[in-house]
Amino acid sequence: MSTARLECTQAQTVVRRLSAFRELSESAVTALEKAVGERIVRAGAGQDLVSEGEQLDRIRIVLAGWLSRYKTLEDGRRQIVNFVLPGDVVGLPGSFLDRAAASVVALTDVRVRSCSLEAFVRLSFHLPKFGLALSWLAAQEAANYAEHIIDVGRRTPIERLAHLLLELHARLAVVKFAEESAFTLPFTQEMMSDALGLSVPHLNRMLAKLRNEGMIAMSERRVEFLDLKALRQLAQFQPLRPARIPVPEEYELD
Repeated sequence: MSTARLECTQAQTVVRRLSAFRELSESAVTALEKAVGERIVRAGAGQDLVSEGEQLDRIRIVLAGWLSRYKTLEDGRRQIVNFVLPGDVVGLPGSFLDRAAASVVALTDVRVRSCSLEAFVRLSFHLPKFGLALSWLAAQEAANYAEHIIDVGRRTPIERLAHLLLELHARLAVVKFAEESAFTLPFTQEMMSDALGLSVPHLNRMLAKLRNEGMIAMSERRVEFLDLKALRQLAQFQPLRPARIPVPEEYELD
């Protein structure tokens, strides 16, 4: 597959993500393409795209690759707030505050397309569905953050691990980056332990327990769910499926 064709295919990730809330017409996709422009920005693993405290005036749409939002305390302790997946937006909510609340680092090689906040606001005035879609994305982000608070505050280590694996799979499935019962986990166990508030040895013990109990299988970086029902019961997992944007009859958003 040519590079141009590959990047065209990756751009569809964004369309799939937004279409989960509301179908996008050809003219709407064209308007979005015009707003974000054709320039593809690449970043390597370990490179920060956003630094905590900096002022942001643009949003970045992830075409391919994984990133994480994180905060580092003065003594060097790090907490991963959440993972940013293909089709997600970098700059939400940072671009809507006076400064970025967290840093964003690439966990793998990533490709993003950038859009100035002014251009996106202009697009939202022209096609209100994009402004609504961003609100829907923000609501999903907030719901995921709430689950992460419950993870660290109340779920046992094995419950929070099971919940994270199921959450990542569900989010990847929306943009067709996951198989029916499997997905690729491209980052290190250190990253996962930071996200879960566990030490690496403790995380390894929990992974081994899930494998020994026949709930998952892992080969290199591929995670396969062998007993999805049991895993969901363990995590008390209820997938947060994207709700469709309702459109009153008297309005036409496109």
